[in-house]
Amino acid sequence: MNSAQEAPARTATFDIRPLLVANMACTMAMMAFVSLIGPIARTLGLAAWQAGAAVTVAGVVWMLLARPWGQASDRFGRRRVLLLATVGFTAAYWALCVFIDGALRYLPSASLAFAGLILGRGLVGAFYAALPVGGAALIADNIEPQHRARAMASLGAANAVGLVLGPALAALLARHSLSLPLYAMAVLPMLAALLLYFKLQRQELHLKQPPRPVRLHDPRLRRALVVAFVAMLCVSVAQITVGFFALDRLRLPPADAAQAAGIALTMVGVALICSQLLVRKLEWPPLRMIRVGASVAALGFASGAWVDSAVLLWACYFVAAAGMGWVFPAFSALAANAVDASEQGSTAGSIGAAQGLGVVIGPLAGTLIYAFDPRLPYLAAALLLALIAFWPSSSRQ
Repeated sequence: MNSAQEAPARTATFDIRPLLVANMACTMAMMAFVSLIGPIARTLGLAAWQAGAAVTVAGVVWMLLARPWGQASDRFGRRRVLLLATVGFTAAYWALCVFIDGALRYLPSASLAFAGLILGRGLVGAFYAALPVGGAALIADNIEPQHRARAMASLGAANAVGLVLGPALAALLARHSLSLPLYAMAVLPMLAALLLYFKLQRQELHLKQPPRPVRLHDPRLRRALVVAFVAMLCVSVAQITVGFFALDRLRLPPADAAQAAGIALTMVGVALICSQLLVRKLEWPPLRMIRVGASVAALGFASGAWVDSAVLLWACYFVAAAGMGWVFPAFSALAANAVDASEQGSTAGSIGAAQGLGVVIGPLAGTLIYAFDPRLPYLAAALLLALIAFWPSSSRQ
């Protein structure tokens, strides 16, 4: 009786804002690197595939470390893991900045530059992987099941803001030098660590029970894991193909194609922010959000396959991202609602691993089928999302 009365009281006092700001800051830093890797790679004499590998390595590390981070948060506490992640992220990001600055000044061999970028980006990704895992588990600890999708949407909106602002600020500062944006962004995770240290409350409710690991093939998580994988797969396919699509399907010159791709990805960030703010007001059950969101996203992807102008491409990316903005918080909430308090960290790690797998496979699969027809990646994404939307359920979720 007492514990049942304590839970709502603790939920009422839980302040999610430090978590939102920390995630936004670290996402800005991550996306700034992605927007700068092309010019950096060209200056250092790296091939396009090497630049792509420097970006993809973060997804590989995310996939491998998401579950261990989740289990660590179950054992040692969410707050401790989040603090360790932001401090480690800060140190790794500063090391990457110093290496890139030195490489741009002294122009080492391409192999050395490539190795440094892979190692630095991998370390940054290793610590970043703990943030979504620890954040999702902390929300599950402190927010009632019927309100979890709303809280997850707030976290997603914060990440979407970082997705938009990171590349935008990097582009402004890159006029002076390629190193300056990275040094400026390196301050953000440092501030995030300080904010979490002073403002994130010590509410480790899950520690009242011994942590229990969750298997990847646990039937309770099957739908959430598949949806998480498909969602990240489709997003990464859209990211990797948009520039090529603008060149080949829209027949734009390289400079115009790059601008069209950049605006399309900006529209993605704006749509994610808008749709996840709407999720906060509706508070639909997670499964309903997945059905509606995946249907809208499938429509956006399918329409995108047939566009013949940049404006229509931007509109389709906006629609697709708006639907995905409903799917992302829904699968996290669906997974959290399916397990006990002692399993939340491990569950969040499993969801993170599924997303990481989508990030790794998406660019490879997208570019492979793109070679047959530029429309195929968008049609394949639409088909996968339609299957998710109409996946039958035997019980209400």
